[in-house]
Amino acid sequence: MTYQEKKSIVSLITAVFIFVSYCLYMYPRYPGGSAELSEIFRYWGSFVLVLTLVSIVAHILISIIFNIVFRMTTGEKEPAFEDELDKLIGLKSFRNSFAVFILGFLLAMGSLVIDQPIRVMFMILIGSGFLSDVTGSVTKLYHYRKGL
Repeated sequence: MTYQEKKSIVSLITAVFIFVSYCLYMYPRYPGGSAELSEIFRYWGSFVLVLTLVSIVAHILISIIFNIVFRMTTGEKEPAFEDELDKLIGLKSFRNSFAVFILGFLLAMGSLVIDQPIRVMFMILIGSGFLSDVTGSVTKLYHYRKGL
């Protein structure tokens, strides 16, 4: 298995772990019942903001740890350059990831049009962000395994 395949798998596992654990952490804190609208918006705003920050920091830390473990176990360094294949795979994974997020964004806005509760819009946005991250990792893994 190549470095890029291993890195894609670690990124996929990291994304799933972070999202699931953060959702389990935040679920009990949802202001249910007759909460004010400002409290509900504060909850969802903090949910998205903190999830974004935690996800970025965790991805950076796990990438550093992955590179250290990879170097210790294989004795190889991380590839210092990207060739054309790596760039094409990166672009395809970005395209697929972006398409999933935009589709989710449109669905979230559509949920407002058909008078769904505001929490549905936020859930769709957060879910599409997660699915776009997973789609990017899976696309990279697929193309590194099967080629373009």
